[in-house]
Amino acid sequence: MPVVLVHEGPTLTQERYEEAVRRLNGGRSRMETPADWPVEGLLVHAAGQGAHGFRVVDVWESEDACRRFGDQLRPVLEEVGIKEEPELYAAHTFVSA
Repeated sequence: MPVVLVHEGPTLTQERYEEAVRRLNGGRSRMETPADWPVEGLLVHAAGQGAHGFRVVDVWESEDACRRFGDQLRPVLEEVGIKEEPELYAAHTFVSA
C-alpha cells in the first residue's frame, strides 16, 4: 500500500533541502527521476514553498521503501540542520497519470 510522507517545519528551508539533495545525489543539485534516489520505491516527489514554509511531499510504494530511504536520509538531515520529523501515513487513494 502506498504511503505519503510530508515534511515541513521551521528548520526545513529551501537552502537546506538543496544541500541535502546534493549530499544524497552525489553532488548534483537536483533529483529529476526516481532513479536519482538512493533506494527504489519512490512514486512521486514534490518540493516547494508553501504558505507556512518549505514543504516536501513524497509518495512511496510501501512503508518499507520509505523507511529504507529514511535510514539514509536521517543522518543527512541532521548534518544540514533539519530537525523536524516528517509525517507518514497510508494513502487512502493514489492516482497517477
